[in-house]
Amino acid sequence: MLSNLKAQIIIGEKHSDFRGSLRYFNDFDLSAVKRLYILEHPDTQVVRAWQGHRYEKKWFNVVAGGFEVVLIRIDNWLSPSENIPPEEYSLTSSENHILHVPGGYATGFRASEPNSKMLVFSNFSVEESQEDDYRFDAKKWFKW
Repeated sequence: MLSNLKAQIIIGEKHSDFRGSLRYFNDFDLSAVKRLYILEHPDTQVVRAWQGHRYEKKWFNVVAGGFEVVLIRIDNWLSPSENIPPEEYSLTSSENHILHVPGGYATGFRASEPNSKMLVFSNFSVEESQEDDYRFDAKKWFKW
């Protein structure tokens, strides 16, 4: 059964003056976050796909470079359809956005620029995430 929740973009803000610049997300409620990590991709050839979670939520923020992020809204966790339409997002550090992905999706991504870095927040501990982890073939839904 599909969740009613959909992925959404949280738009950050930026302030600049003679001292430099400040990027911020005052509308991003961190109260559900249990952990964070940074993914680093040295080149644009590496694809990470597909990892899904029925219940875990994630938030993705590119801090350097850019990433192509593709989401698949899973219809059946044991035998998902082959023709689920992908939801594509192009995230860059210059745009200052956070992509919120609720439970119910599989994610795949690759860097669109060399030496890209993405900060990932999760509402699950590592142990909780491992119990809610589904892996699918990297070529199942999207031609990278």
